[in-house]
Amino acid sequence: MPIAIEEILETIRMTEVEHFDIRTVTMGISLKDCCSDDLNKLKKNIYEKIMRVAAEHVMVAKKIESDYGISIANKRIAVTPISLIADAYHKEDFIEIAQTLDKAAHELGIDFLGGFSALVQKGATPGEQNMMHAVPDALASTQHICSSVNVATTKAGINMDAVKLMGEVIKQTAQLTGDKDAIGCAKLVVFANVPEDNPFIAGAFHGVSEPDVVINVGISGPGVILRTIREIPDTLDISTLSDHIRRMAFKITRAGEYLGKKVAEMQNVQFGIVDISLAPTPVPGDSVADILKAIGLEDVGAAGTTAALALLNDSVKRGGMMASSYVGGMSGAFIPVSEDEGMIRAAERGNISIEKLEAMTSVCSVGLDMIAIPGKTSAEIISGIIADECAIGISNNKTTAVRIIPVPGKDVGESVNYGGLLGMAPIMGCSQLSNNIFINRGGRFPAPVKGINN
Repeated sequence: MPIAIEEILETIRMTEVEHFDIRTVTMGISLKDCCSDDLNKLKKNIYEKIMRVAAEHVMVAKKIESDYGISIANKRIAVTPISLIADAYHKEDFIEIAQTLDKAAHELGIDFLGGFSALVQKGATPGEQNMMHAVPDALASTQHICSSVNVATTKAGINMDAVKLMGEVIKQTAQLTGDKDAIGCAKLVVFANVPEDNPFIAGAFHGVSEPDVVINVGISGPGVILRTIREIPDTLDISTLSDHIRRMAFKITRAGEYLGKKVAEMQNVQFGIVDISLAPTPVPGDSVADILKAIGLEDVGAAGTTAALALLNDSVKRGGMMASSYVGGMSGAFIPVSEDEGMIRAAERGNISIEKLEAMTSVCSVGLDMIAIPGKTSAEIISGIIADECAIGISNNKTTAVRIIPVPGKDVGESVNYGGLLGMAPIMGCSQLSNNIFINRGGRFPAPVKGINN
């Protein structure tokens, strides 16, 4: 179905005060042709390809902003998981590769570059082990690099050895960036069922089945959906409410896809997908939590919160998939704490807990996202939180993830402020009961029976 410019202008007029934006235009770049058994040659190949392919990425995105009057909040790059193209290298080599990526991102004006990643759901090679061990130093010594590790899939089960290691990696990353309230952990996410075309940081990477270069777009319109719900009577039934959400998701998806295709066309590269996730910000009125309240809850955490989130997620997906044949990524509703003004307030009031957030992750796009916890929390407890999310992911055949921040020297009742889109995070309590024996068992957690569906 062709997209008329009138639709774009209508959407802009409707949403100019409702925080609608293109949250990210992410260029995915394959580095498979950069492989070399010489570290210096590998770094040179990586740097030169990124600089050549993405030379106009930021400039083109800014031109689209100017031409159409709609904000593109972030201009990003995602690359092939580094563990795949540097499998023969050591920990120190991976740190140097991360610094090379960071240099390219800085010189191009990219805000974040994703792909310092590994896919270890069924096991890890020595190179993948080395990459994971390099993550804390890599994130501590770079500004723009983001890291992700996929430790589980519905088909493979859960790699509990990797789950254990990633708990330790998160703790080490927090310690190495402790002078900045463990900011490194905000750039590190552990996945189950990771999508390979996700344009959102920190989980973005360029999947091995993707083309050489591709543009993926992430749109965001919590404020638009919020305004829609607030303008309809509280007496409307659930199905009619869902229909209003679906119609608005249709409109913003059409706008996002149109602009994404323009960015791709101007750079003569292939357009990939539009991710229709509702990604909130700390700006008042741009909150998924406020949408849930507008649906009819006193606050997030009230009985019915998970059901309201499921309704929102399904309605957004229905509208987005009607609008585009190329919906991908995670697509739905994000529920980060620090990045959502309504979630921040709910956490401060004690109305939302990690346990309730975990329940909500069974129906949302991702998982436990941007949650600050006491710095005293052990690596084993963090691994247990990851394992719980992986279990939800493989049992429900959906993406789940953990981006959690054990802030050194901070405890419940305190907070950290990262500024910008990362926002402010109240320190949330989590169970400190020992799970050491369970986590230290290691091995492979079997795939659920539903994973056998050939």
